[in-house]
Amino acid sequence: MALACTLGFKSNDDFNRSLQCEKTDNHIDEFCPKLNIENIAQFITLPPYADPAQYMKMVNDNVDRIRIQFLKGTTTLAFKFRNGVIVAVDSRATAGGFIASGEVKKVIEINPYLLGTMAGGAADCAFWERVLARHCRIYELRNKEKISVAAASKILANMVFEYRGMGLSMGTMIVGWDKRGPGLYMVSDDGERISDNIFSVGSGSIYAYSILDATYK
Repeated sequence: MALACTLGFKSNDDFNRSLQCEKTDNHIDEFCPKLNIENIAQFITLPPYADPAQYMKMVNDNVDRIRIQFLKGTTTLAFKFRNGVIVAVDSRATAGGFIASGEVKKVIEINPYLLGTMAGGAADCAFWERVLARHCRIYELRNKEKISVAAASKILANMVFEYRGMGLSMGTMIVGWDKRGPGLYMVSDDGERISDNIFSVGSGSIYAYSILDATYK
């Protein structure tokens, strides 16, 4: 917890003791902090328990008045239409059962004609798509023309292929418009690259595909 000490956050033993406490009707009220304007930042910035998901399992077993379910799952989708590509993503970032943010930008602008999406590890996706943006800019300066969607997706696939099996976690779609028209590619963390008219990536993609398969024409 060196980072917490550096930032001035103090550990709260009550939170740790609550993980081993008896599950009674009033123990939640006993250990919940009394938030006010002075201390609210501390308890919102950091999750109040060492393992929020495990804690909620403990208190949700036999306590009828608690109905909290962690519903999570990245859902990114894109599909071609006559004049372009439509991209839709969620904005939630989770770390296990803890919701780290509900306002994450999961569509990354590579250049004015290219977009990339994020699914999996946010750090991996953001880093490699920034690297891709640099390569696309270098291509434009050298060749005096915009890079194609196919070429951009191929560059990304070649880069991550070299790191296959090393723990990358990313499933991204590269979408855009070039002289051939709308382009849509999916690139996985092992360097697989696929082109199609519709894609959905993320743990929530099964639900997106159920709608896309039934309604996309």
